[in-house]
Amino acid sequence: MWQRIQTLYLGIATILLGSMFFSRVATIMAPEGEETVIMYYKKVEYLMFLIMVFSANAIALFSFKARILQMRLTVINIILLAALQIWLGVDFLRNHDEMVFSITTVFPLVALILDILAVRGIALDEAMVQSAYRLRSSKRHRK
Repeated sequence: MWQRIQTLYLGIATILLGSMFFSRVATIMAPEGEETVIMYYKKVEYLMFLIMVFSANAIALFSFKARILQMRLTVINIILLAALQIWLGVDFLRNHDEMVFSITTVFPLVALILDILAVRGIALDEAMVQSAYRLRSSKRHRK
């Protein structure tokens, strides 16, 4: 399973997305010095996105024997990760004056880049397997 680099990319992205369940999005600093912490699991929108992208990444990670399915799931996950990152960016632009955002708000972007690299690796792997299959079948037909 871990022989291919795309599996490593998917594994790292899955770990990053899984860590977001236990992380905070931002901290609100009150004038009196009180801090209010906003966690990802407290906002339904973030929680739904996180469940979707984590599930898609985990399923793609463990479907390494079906490359086409793995590639399709990863492409769908790339779209979902882009939507989540845009959502976080809009929240940042809207509330950057009163909130201090956590570094975890860029985790979807990092996971998106890792998924793009994984899709590229999966596609190259599948192309190599298909060309080897065609080469073998053409040698059989010549005999």
